[in-house]
Amino acid sequence: MGGTKKKSISSADKSQSAQDSAQQQSGPKKPEKKTAKESKLAAQQAKQQALIAPKMDEKQLLKALTPLKAITIYGASRSLGLNAAIAAQTLRNLEAKNAIRRVGGYSGHYIYAVNAPASPSTSSSTS
Repeated sequence: MGGTKKKSISSADKSQSAQDSAQQQSGPKKPEKKTAKESKLAAQQAKQQALIAPKMDEKQLLKALTPLKAITIYGASRSLGLNAAIAAQTLRNLEAKNAIRRVGGYSGHYIYAVNAPASPSTSSSTS
């Protein structure tokens, strides 16, 4: 029943031309939105990427995990951009190589710490 009154043709033309001139002055157009198919494809690719083991060596993995206060599966998952299952597998591999050690946790929810790198020779000989 209520609502706004319908504009006359001349006032509608004026407002339309004002909008067109404002768009032209604003500069380049924004990129067009992706179609539903393209966005669905991008989501599937991101999901598949999260399921792939990282192509990093041990040093790069440790460099990404060292800043974490407590290295957990989910923390590693977030910092490495991986699925939690792949992050857990990666942490187990690092533990097997003695790069990290388990310091706490239980029932699969373990907390890890980075092992200090062993220095080749800490004692100095004086002659």
